[in-house]
Amino acid sequence: MDKEVIKAYALKNAIEHEGKANKSAVLNSLFVEGLKKENIKLVLPIIEEVIKEVNQKNLEEQKKEFENYKQKISKRKTRAEDELPELPEAVDGKVVMRIAPFPSGPLHIGNTRALILNDEYVKKYRGKFILFFDDTIGSEEKQIEPAAYKLIEEGIKWLKIKPDYVFYKSDRTVKYYEYAEELIKKGYMYVCNCSQEEFQRLKERQINCPCRGLPPEKNFERWKKMFLKETKEGEFVVRLKTSMQDPDPAFRDRVMFKISHRPHPRTKNKYCVYPSMEFSWAIDDYYIQTTHVLRGIEHQMSTKVQDFIRAIFGWKNPVSLYLGLFQIEGIKISKSKGAKEVKNGKYLGWNDPRLWSLQSLRDRGIKPEAIRKFIVIQGLKKSNSIVPIDVLYSINRKFLGDSKKFFFLKNPIKIKISGSPLLRKEAIVSFDGLKRRVYQNSQEFLIEKEDYKTTEDKKIYRLSHLFNFKCSYPTITEEKHFSFLNEKDDALQIKSFPWLNPFDENLKTRILMPDGNIVEGLVESSIKDVKEKEIVFFENFGFCSLYKKNKDFFEFWFIHE
Repeated sequence: MDKEVIKAYALKNAIEHEGKANKSAVLNSLFVEGLKKENIKLVLPIIEEVIKEVNQKNLEEQKKEFENYKQKISKRKTRAEDELPELPEAVDGKVVMRIAPFPSGPLHIGNTRALILNDEYVKKYRGKFILFFDDTIGSEEKQIEPAAYKLIEEGIKWLKIKPDYVFYKSDRTVKYYEYAEELIKKGYMYVCNCSQEEFQRLKERQINCPCRGLPPEKNFERWKKMFLKETKEGEFVVRLKTSMQDPDPAFRDRVMFKISHRPHPRTKNKYCVYPSMEFSWAIDDYYIQTTHVLRGIEHQMSTKVQDFIRAIFGWKNPVSLYLGLFQIEGIKISKSKGAKEVKNGKYLGWNDPRLWSLQSLRDRGIKPEAIRKFIVIQGLKKSNSIVPIDVLYSINRKFLGDSKKFFFLKNPIKIKISGSPLLRKEAIVSFDGLKRRVYQNSQEFLIEKEDYKTTEDKKIYRLSHLFNFKCSYPTITEEKHFSFLNEKDDALQIKSFPWLNPFDENLKTRILMPDGNIVEGLVESSIKDVKEKEIVFFENFGFCSLYKKNKDFFEFWFIHE
């Protein structure tokens, strides 16, 4: 393998990961260049030498040097380029897109669709990516969670997305007031004191609200009353004059401002009048010069209202692209509901696996690269779709190739295998074939109780990485007897059991499952060298991430099989 090719991939990987190249990632890249498995041992020392050299340079030096090596990398279309269509009216270097989370809790797996697609397009067109916290007051049912601001930024960073700018709607409240007063004075909006029931009846009958005909001066007077402490919530709302005879009842004179006396986490009690999402985005998309907006197909009415407001000011509208409802089979998620259950103690914290938050996915061991690929391959679908979670898991497995393998037993039971030779066997214990471990045995073994139950008379079984043995018991009432058979490892149809040496210092282990249940058992003592957050593979069980080393047990979080 050409050393310059290795260096090209090492530099590329370092640039993508903040200046630090990863040995496994570089090795996996070289298979594209024709590296054969039998040559891995030969090329590893060269990779390590090159990575050491590359990682000693700063990021700018790496980028500069990569320009001289990038032609060594095979030219392949990326998955993102294959899957994502061109943006209409997009100009290279001019695209501006935004993500606008409401801070009711941490971002979850469902939110990654908008995040990643926006980020992919911005990178494709060398544009700007904006994180804009949509933190107007919200509703009584869906309130702002103060911790969510930091959690959202933390999740975005983990996904390796770097916003060019960060804005908060709560910082722009006065600006919304300025535009509202301009539209009230010019007669485009009015302040309504009808009850919701009254207005609904008028809307259904396509009759103008009596407040609609008030002169701008009277509306402005009412506007000022909305800011008084004694004015009750719901006493007044500000409505946009669309048309009470519009064919779509939902478009008729929609609410643009409402009163709320609940304190805001950032601005406290400074404001009590808040804009609707539609009004604020009509203004803010012009303010940040958004060129393209990705939104759910259910938000078409919001686009219509925003475009209506911008037309009053003579502003250009961004291009809106609509996405169908995207669901992951078997997963129900709610940021605000999850926040309540964290606070009432039902969940362990913001990273509880039942939340499916980015923090929980991170701590479980789902790789951000896997999530990105999972989202990109779905593309821009206008139709609703339900995707099995196993699609994400199958992608994630491809990023866990360097995981070490261990034996884990849920319900260990001791057996004796007569005639067992005392062996010292070396076995490959990682998927990439690079890690090995020595196994030693006695004539007694721990196996899982469920495996023990499956053994049948005159059948042959295997202890993984060790030897084959035979089971015998003449009648069902007699105790099972096991005896050594041979060390052959070529009978692929033989059922293989994980095992532990009962005389070793096997460690107590607890595994937290995605549904919140805990599986307890024993794991081989060699796992003590595994670091927290490291991912391992328990044979016959699945991939797990070491969450914490407690005094009496190791705590793992289950990822997937």
